[in-house]
Amino acid sequence: MKVIEVENRTNGLLDHLVAVWEGAVRATHLFLSEAEISRIKTYVPQALRAVPHLVIAQEEDPAPLAFMGIADGRLEMLFVSQMERGRGIGRRLLQYGIAHYGIQEVAVNEQNPLARGFYEHMGFQVYRRTEEDEQGDPYPLLYMRLEG
Repeated sequence: MKVIEVENRTNGLLDHLVAVWEGAVRATHLFLSEAEISRIKTYVPQALRAVPHLVIAQEEDPAPLAFMGIADGRLEMLFVSQMERGRGIGRRLLQYGIAHYGIQEVAVNEQNPLARGFYEHMGFQVYRRTEEDEQGDPYPLLYMRLEG
C-alpha cells in the first residue's frame, strides 16, 4: 500500500473518494438517516476540493482504499473503504498525517463510538464537546487532541 498527497483532484478521483466516503459513512454513522446521508453527500466533493492536504492510500489499482484531509494540524476527514476496514489502513494514514502534517486535533461525532475509540487508541483525548456539528445540525461533536 502506498500513501500519497493528491494535488490533481480530478472528477474521476473525487467520484472514487465520494464512494469511499459513502460506504464508510453507511458502516459507521448509523445515527444518520438516508435523507441526511444524501444531503451531506452533495457537499463532499466541495470539501474534498477545498481541504488543503488530501492524502490517499491505494494499492497497485489506482482506486483509493482510504483518504484523509488535513488543514492546519487538524484532521478534517478520514474515511476507509468499507471493504478495507479493520486492516490497519486508517492507523497507517493517521500515523502518516501526524508525522508529515503535524496532526494534533480531530473532531468526531459523539454518536460514532468506533471513531472515538480509534482516536483514543491512537493517543487522542477529548477536550471539548458541542451539542451541534459544525454545520449547526443536531449531531454532538467531540473535539480531541493528541496527548503526549
